[in-house]
Order: sequence, then C-alpha cells, then structure tokens
Amino acid sequence: MTPAERREAIVAATVDVARRKGLASTTVRDVAAEMGTSSGLIHHYFTSMDEVLAAAFEVVASQDLGLSARLMAEAPSPVEALQVFFRTYTPSDKDWAFQLWLDAWAEAARRPAVQITSRRLNLEWQGLLERTIADGVRSGAFTCPDPGSAAWRILSLLDGLALQVVAHRTTISRQDVVAWSTAAAERELGLVAGTLG
Repeated sequence: MTPAERREAIVAATVDVARRKGLASTTVRDVAAEMGTSSGLIHHYFTSMDEVLAAAFEVVASQDLGLSARLMAEAPSPVEALQVFFRTYTPSDKDWAFQLWLDAWAEAARRPAVQITSRRLNLEWQGLLERTIADGVRSGAFTCPDPGSAAWRILSLLDGLALQVVAHRTTISRQDVVAWSTAAAERELGLVAGTLG
C-alpha cells in the first residue's frame, strides 16, 4: 500500500471499531487488531489516537454533509432544499453515524483534534442551512431577519431531538423529530404550517 492508502485503511478500521465500541473506547490496540497489524504501524502514520479518531469521525461526518449539500443544491427551490435537509439530516439507516457525532461532542472537551474537526463540521452544517435560508429570503419564499441565528436554532433543535431518538430510543419517535423540527423551521421562516412536512 502507498502511505495514503495505508492511512485510509487505518481510518477505515477505526470507523469500524468506533461503530461497535464508540469513539471514547476505541484504542490503538483495537485498531491494530482490526487490521491484523501492530500498534506501531498506527503510530507511524498518526501522531496520536486523538488524530486517528478525528480522521475517522471526519470521514463519516463529511460523507453525510456532502450528500445533503449535493441533494440540496439539486433542489429547484429553497423550500424543496429545506425539505431535503430535514430528510437527509438524520436518516433512520444512519443512527450509527449520528451516534459518532454524539461521541465526538462528548470527546471534544478532552481531545483537541476531535474538537477542531467537530467544530468545523458543525459550522459547515450551519452554513449550509444558513445559505439555504438566505436564498429563500432573497427569493421571497422565506421571511427571516437573521438567517444565521435561525439556522443555529433549527440545527440545535434538530440535534437535540435526534439525540433523544439515537441515545434513548423510546423517549420520542423519529416522526416527532421531523414534525417538531419542521414546524419550528416553518415558524422561523414565516411558512404555512405543513409546508416542510
């Protein structure tokens, strides 16, 4: 393998382990065992486990962000782009990916590389939503005096509700997450109730 391919293989193995054990419990030994190699190989390509975990988290989170951004860009209107946003943000088949987000948020205070990655990706999600809202304001589809603040409120509500579904399973339903977050977005943006649902 080339050095780039070896790094990718280490990151992929880290994702596999983190899916099973969580980011906080994933160790260099776990990743080495997953690959059938030594811990020394991991240390040769990464300066710390913090860096390995940040790279693994980035791979997963960037895929989801890229998919949402691409599908939203293809939407013919800001309203339809927002519908795509809510549909793709927490799909039922990707609970494991949202669990990695929860792990990253929990580890961010103790792992600087994870914090930097988590913060940057969170800002990218907020920026994607803010730009969509601003486009809707310009086109007259939305009424919103501060798209940036509205994007943070919508995203924070959605994250909090999704956390309840992924972490607790039975507290609220996925349908509640969609219904409550889209209703809040409709109020934020001056839309008729049910427009985004």
